[in-house]
Amino acid sequence: MRHRVDGRHFGRTANQRKALLRGLLSSLIKYERIETTVAKAKALRELADRLVTFGKKGDLHSRRIALSYLPDKELVAKLFTEIAPRFADRNGGYVRVVRTGFRVKDSAPMAIIEFVDYTKQSKEESKENKKSE
Repeated sequence: MRHRVDGRHFGRTANQRKALLRGLLSSLIKYERIETTVAKAKALRELADRLVTFGKKGDLHSRRIALSYLPDKELVAKLFTEIAPRFADRNGGYVRVVRTGFRVKDSAPMAIIEFVDYTKQSKEESKENKKSE
């Protein structure tokens, strides 16, 4: 029985599970949109919402807690300077999980996880940004 058992284990040890979620979290902050399985996306959603809340606080303690979740200082800086200010007037639900279908090889249900205000940059815009820099 799974009564009142919290969290997902993904068939991994605690260290492997922590490394998996840290990698997914860093990819989400770096690219702001990733595709993964539904179960991993749901587990990641909790962590991402928590980190955006820390980013909204913006104090030193929150930054240090975020550094314990994310392995890269540049990603923490991006979280605190770019991502968190966009959600200043929102009280939660910063990440959206959209089911996309099933993976070809093992028919695992797949999903896209992205920040709620994510807008896709077109190729022309990204080329113009590179030229102007």
